[in-house]
Amino acid sequence: MGGAQHERRDLMQWLSDAAREAVTGPAARRPRRAEYSNDGGVTWLPARCGDGTVTPDRTAECRYSADVELLDVTLGAAGINTEATQVRLFQGIAGPRMDVEWIPAGVYVVDGVKRTRLGAKLDLLGLEEPIRSASFPTARTVGPDTAGDLVPALVGEALPATPVSWRRGVDQATPVPRFVVDEDRWAALSGGTDESGTQTGIAAALGAECWVDARGVFTMAPIPTLADPVVWRVPYGLAMVEPAEEQSAEGVVNLWVVTGDGGDGTATVGPVFVWDDDPNSLTYAGPDPIEDPLAPQRLGLSGVRLRVERYSSPLITSTGQAYNVGRARLADSLGVQSSLSFTAVCNPALEPGDVVDVEVRPGEWQRHIIDSCPYALGGASMSCTTRTTTRRTTA
Repeated sequence: MGGAQHERRDLMQWLSDAAREAVTGPAARRPRRAEYSNDGGVTWLPARCGDGTVTPDRTAECRYSADVELLDVTLGAAGINTEATQVRLFQGIAGPRMDVEWIPAGVYVVDGVKRTRLGAKLDLLGLEEPIRSASFPTARTVGPDTAGDLVPALVGEALPATPVSWRRGVDQATPVPRFVVDEDRWAALSGGTDESGTQTGIAAALGAECWVDARGVFTMAPIPTLADPVVWRVPYGLAMVEPAEEQSAEGVVNLWVVTGDGGDGTATVGPVFVWDDDPNSLTYAGPDPIEDPLAPQRLGLSGVRLRVERYSSPLITSTGQAYNVGRARLADSLGVQSSLSFTAVCNPALEPGDVVDVEVRPGEWQRHIIDSCPYALGGASMSCTTRTTTRRTTA
């Protein structure tokens, strides 16, 4: 079982100053590398890497997926197969007079393999896939214990020796009461509902999300917000085509009502209320929609519109925890209002959940959260899809 690791909150993978400069340089070299293992990652064998595409996507079931052709490899029990083989990919970056810096581009299981004239074409899914498929044979009682003890155990049963990282802002010492999981291991770790409709998920009850990162580390992290540090700035014209901007009301919530339902006989927690209290936000819910719901009418705030959702979980055991969950859900439900799609120079260190500044038009900068950033291995550009919170303009 992997030990806990404590990491900074900002997400982008580490790059040296020289590599950061090379990313946007005209003479950058972008080699690619692949390795595979049939013993759970104890030993890795090199494989020549042909064409391939990596798709990091925060909205997908697996944070990383890929398709790649490996050259001069054999298929079967001693080579590439869909039962035991894991593959890890790397994207290199190097400028003039510097060694190649290798950026992890995902650790995968093989979902499908097809023999080609030069080797094998592989369809790859991130390591969330074996966790999802490792359902419990019978209903399982989980806890009571701390999140920091339960999560590595649930992950380690499905993926032995997998390390677990707790990003700053997620408290692994949070107590988790006893709860019953019907069969879905991923729902117990991340979030979902059991057969009775009861909310489950340790990460959700911590106001967090979980995934397996580009290095193969199971990660518990806060929901990204636009207040997080900016990790990359994309000036207008930096290998960038005309951005496509979109707005949608789907999924927008500006007031969350959160409770711990006391399902195991404990006292009910809450309800607590968390709302968008930014007057400059287009989804402003008013100064106090709970205690003073008529304030928008009295103050002439004709644009205020409430969009209310409720969340209840037996894993929420304190008022403070309920507020954390509410703030996390509010951050995630406000950020779908306005999206941006653009193509920029390929930065393989960029990850879903990173906060970037994008110059959408000369002199007009917008802050966005990366949802997806797929790129071709060895390619010079990447396509990004983002989300942000639309704000009112002031005269």
